[in-house]
Amino acid sequence: MAKRNKASRGKIILVAGGAGFVGSHLCTALLGAGNRVICLDSYLTGSPANLIGLQANPYFAMVEQDVCDEIDIDEPVDQIYNLACPASPPSYQADPIHTMMTSVTGTGNLLRLAERHGATFLQASTSEIYGDPEEHPQQENYWGHVNCTGPRACYDEGKRAAEALCFDSLRAGSVDTRVARIFNTYGPHMRPNDGRIVSNFIVQALKNEPLTVYGSGEQTRSFCYVSDLVDGLIRLMNRKENPAVPVNLGNPGEFTVIELAELVLSRIETASTIVHEPLPADDPQRRRPDIARARKLLGWEPKVPLEDGLTHTIAWFQSALGGSRAERRSGRTRRQPQLSVVSQDL
Repeated sequence: MAKRNKASRGKIILVAGGAGFVGSHLCTALLGAGNRVICLDSYLTGSPANLIGLQANPYFAMVEQDVCDEIDIDEPVDQIYNLACPASPPSYQADPIHTMMTSVTGTGNLLRLAERHGATFLQASTSEIYGDPEEHPQQENYWGHVNCTGPRACYDEGKRAAEALCFDSLRAGSVDTRVARIFNTYGPHMRPNDGRIVSNFIVQALKNEPLTVYGSGEQTRSFCYVSDLVDGLIRLMNRKENPAVPVNLGNPGEFTVIELAELVLSRIETASTIVHEPLPADDPQRRRPDIARARKLLGWEPKVPLEDGLTHTIAWFQSALGGSRAERRSGRTRRQPQLSVVSQDL
């Protein structure tokens, strides 16, 4: 049960997965906007360290629980954000069955909680539901190209099932559900070992280790800074009229993996070089969101350029890792980035 100060203000908002990378930033933003926040997290991939500074807030409460277990909150809840699921391949592939059940059973439990409380519900879905897309850029009406039996299916198909539960609940009139399809996001609070490309490159560079590029490095991604994503999530949740359709949230600026690696090397004093490893199974070759729907429905688009977001993220990792190891190596001038942006639609 959530225990909290009896003082009242704003909405009462439950953030499932609130101790994770995106969830912790969302909790901070919601508290800053004058709401009361209940963070529910099993700490499977989330961390108490992400909540430092929030725990002493009288309008914040922590519930340590797996969403796969029945959820009971003993006070009114106005909104529920569901961010509860491992989101990087090493994390969600570590226990693929639990990953799938987190998206299916966990989302079902949270939807029932939302129905009991009459709460608005936002599902954090993913660009991974598009799989290795044959359409580019990806619009929300694209059904995707997913290997339903491959090693990524526990996440991809789990999120697709969660979307189905949300829209079935909406059509049934039982829960006001909204669905955000989140593209690659980065920023402070990423786990150093989470296996995502931005954190991998930064940590490897800070440790003077080779930057691991899988495949040729010509595959593309679009990187959204976490503050921009949080703004989009809150706008979608608070939109008065339910969109009744999924909404892409991501930065449409498209970079190759090699371009990102070169940019990281240009920002960190390091002896690191680039090495290539085989491409993992079902790894998407191109990824870029079409955000026309988000612009129209939410008045939203990302504001933070990749270069600026990386500066903040690198500084955070330097602090989190106890300072840049690169400062202790022999002097090396910074490399200038050799970037040719494939497309920048901002």
